[in-house]
Amino acid sequence: MALVAAGLAFLGAAGTAPGGAVSPPAGEPRPGPPARFVPGPCPQTPEPVPGRCGVLEVPENRAHRGGRTIRLAVAIIPAASATPAEDPVVFMSGGPGGDAIGDIPFLIGAGVNRDRDLIVMAQRGTLHTEPNLACPEIDRFYADTVGLRYDAPSTGRLLVRAAKQCRDRLTADGVELSAYNTTENAADFADLRKALDIHRWNVYGYSYGTDLALTFLRRHPQGIRSVAIDSVVPPQIVSLPWTWDSAREGIGAIFAACAAQPRCKSRYPDLPRTLTEQVRRLEAHPLTLTTQPPGGGDPVKVVLDGGALVNLLVANAVPAVDVPAALDELAHGHPDRFAQARAAGANPVIGEFAHGLTQSVACSEWVPGYSRSDLLKAGRRAFPGWPDTVLAQAPQLPFEHDVCRVWNVPDRTPVQRVATVSNVPTLIVSGTFDAKTGARWGPYTGRTLPRSTAVRIPGIGHWVVPQSPCAQSVLASFLTHPVSPDTACVAGLAPKPFTITPDLESS
Repeated sequence: MALVAAGLAFLGAAGTAPGGAVSPPAGEPRPGPPARFVPGPCPQTPEPVPGRCGVLEVPENRAHRGGRTIRLAVAIIPAASATPAEDPVVFMSGGPGGDAIGDIPFLIGAGVNRDRDLIVMAQRGTLHTEPNLACPEIDRFYADTVGLRYDAPSTGRLLVRAAKQCRDRLTADGVELSAYNTTENAADFADLRKALDIHRWNVYGYSYGTDLALTFLRRHPQGIRSVAIDSVVPPQIVSLPWTWDSAREGIGAIFAACAAQPRCKSRYPDLPRTLTEQVRRLEAHPLTLTTQPPGGGDPVKVVLDGGALVNLLVANAVPAVDVPAALDELAHGHPDRFAQARAAGANPVIGEFAHGLTQSVACSEWVPGYSRSDLLKAGRRAFPGWPDTVLAQAPQLPFEHDVCRVWNVPDRTPVQRVATVSNVPTLIVSGTFDAKTGARWGPYTGRTLPRSTAVRIPGIGHWVVPQSPCAQSVLASFLTHPVSPDTACVAGLAPKPFTITPDLESS
């Protein structure tokens, strides 16, 4: 994202040392009793975990001696190589709130464990941990919201009610929501390395996992051989206004790639104008449709307004190669691609995603310091001419100021909005079509990482490595030679040809 366009302030790296070490500020968690790894059965998953497992027992809040202990599932997947390297890879999942154990098939498919053992730990509060900060109340809200206006105040009130119900239930169960933050999360991984008696390891994280990995590198640099971050969320800059600039960059990159392909440019000559027209039209006159979800099942009511359209694009719910065609079809009265993508949200897996961790992190680390007005101004700069009702809600995080009011966790930005300064070799991977975490934030993050290598993979969206054989090759080379990875394959890449449909006006 363009920082100037987003209206965000750079926050410096005060308090960090060149090697990344930092003393915990006053009031921050201090090392407590040693954590304990307890071997045990692997979590039950659709695809059996191909390794050995156990749980890591750590304090819920390291600042409270004698507080309760939480349990985090750990899986150790052996290297595919018969002669693996001694330093394993530890994985940090996205979200916050994603199911790390469920990511294992993608990691194996991408060859992350080709030459090294792969260690995957469920982050505190997520699936396969005790406690699990799942919010079925919010899952059910999102299932219902496919039939509601995305950004209507009445929809926001329903989300706030669901969040409050979840918060009240979790706190009644004794969960200390303020302890589910990136600082404690990073300390869990530091404890894991010690509990497994690992001298050195390599860190790989994507999306929120990059925020976590950079925090981990800053606060716990010991034992880190290398860090790979994929789809970067820089902790010093992430905020609600930040999301609009990433949306503009990712969507704009898709449009620019279409303009660079003669057939696409000829067939869809002015995509930015088409999108603006459709956002404005749908926001003024939403479509109400009955659509069968892509996975099958009974047809569901779907409401497609401007906010829903934008969020489907940011979420890559319609494949990038189909976006120009889908927008053209929408403009000519055929909303099927977007309606089906919207209907997909009607059948979530209840309890799989830990919305409780999402809100505890977002409300303490991402939301404070920027007002609703700041968010709206960033949206207007990113997409001039769009309705304010759309731009008032951060992509993927609607009504977050209202949700955070009821979630009620302390502001942690003074200790979290800090750049990581480190000489540890770092690979930074971004996809040019990523509208959640814009590709330009990779090189930006590398400014304080002098031994970093940043690559942009054309035509790929969020979480690059599982989608790109070239990125997989670069990551494998980096793990072998962290200071001088082979990035030659990137130069020959280009986005795939876009879908070209018949011209509806001439047919």
